[in-house]
Amino acid sequence: MARKIGSRYTVHQVIGRGSAGTVWLGEGPDGPVAVKLLREDLASDQVLVGRFVQERSALTGLDHPNVVGVHDMVVDGSDLALVMDLVQGSDLRSRLEREGVLSPQAAASVIADVAEALAAAHAAGIVHRDVKPENVLLDLAAAPGPGGVPRARLTDFGIARLVDAPRRTRATRIIGTPDYLAPEIIEGLEPRAAVDIYALATVLYELLTGATPFGGGHTGAVLRRHVTENVPPVPGMPDGLWRIISECLAKAPASRLRAAELAARLRELLPSLAGLPPLAVPAPRSPVEEQLTPGEAVYAEVDAGSGTHRRRRGPAVPLVPAPSPDSTRDTHTSLRRPSPQELASYAAESRAQRTAAPQSHRRSRAARIRLRRTLAVVVAVVLLLAGAAAAFAAFAAEPPHGGKAFTGLSGPSRGAFDPPL
Repeated sequence: MARKIGSRYTVHQVIGRGSAGTVWLGEGPDGPVAVKLLREDLASDQVLVGRFVQERSALTGLDHPNVVGVHDMVVDGSDLALVMDLVQGSDLRSRLEREGVLSPQAAASVIADVAEALAAAHAAGIVHRDVKPENVLLDLAAAPGPGGVPRARLTDFGIARLVDAPRRTRATRIIGTPDYLAPEIIEGLEPRAAVDIYALATVLYELLTGATPFGGGHTGAVLRRHVTENVPPVPGMPDGLWRIISECLAKAPASRLRAAELAARLRELLPSLAGLPPLAVPAPRSPVEEQLTPGEAVYAEVDAGSGTHRRRRGPAVPLVPAPSPDSTRDTHTSLRRPSPQELASYAAESRAQRTAAPQSHRRSRAARIRLRRTLAVVVAVVLLLAGAAAAFAAFAAEPPHGGKAFTGLSGPSRGAFDPPL
């Protein structure tokens, strides 16, 4: 059944869903369009509506062939909508799930397209903040790029920033999708253009290996890995691609490539990647087959119920299991920031390991405590004796007959002696 959005647009059917709302096939004055209709609770948020209106000129003015353009922004009663280009094709996540990993040349071509889109956005002062395969559309109506893959177009610019009203997220929440979050976001810093580069390098790694470098397991564990761990090497990955990924996944934002630099580096690599087959990614092992060292067990996670998953340390880490099909289509995900206590104890395995510690370790710990206490008593006694000795020396230095001794103090008493009796 048709539905009017504002005075100029009519929507007919839902063609996509996300946590921020639904995407509809619509019709406007100039032909078919895609209309992203945000949730009604967002439309009733006056702070969000204000930000929505403020962003109007920036988002509608972002014109680039690799960007899914925003033609209009509609605020009408309970309707809050973005009117966008209608792209004939699927998103990159569906392509990965349907056909598996891409060849090095095809992956580099897709990421170069997206990097050029980001370069245009960053030049306009816009940070995407939610770069991931779900937000990359493959345009089947355009001529394919190197490696035979369709041209890529980045969508949902500004959605994360629009929905991230200060009162919603500043104290306790993180905006983004955990597998693609840059370390500085997790640490609470203001997102800059470098966060998009980090996320895009994560997508490149995923296109080549079928997994994200730091994903898998509990959300808190994923966030910690982004901050503390380095990207694991991948056997067989072309050196040029590996150097680019390593640079763009640097923990320090200033060490990462800029979007235009990333696109240029990838374009230069394309000829040398021609004809290379997809990487041979090893199949995930079962929990029974997997043997973890005690150090690795600290980071291991087991999720109960359907989709049971144990994190595997190696060249590829399985993606976070999806509780429902639509969860992988979210265009905007809000996560609770783990407390320091949660960050200190992620895994049940680590707690069990501490509980089952050997008795000898406990005895040695108790011995160390007793030794520290003994040393503290000895130090206290030494200090007490030293104080008593100092007091005795001061008393012994007092002259007889109540006379005044040399004080060494400033003023008239400096160097003064008693008058003769």
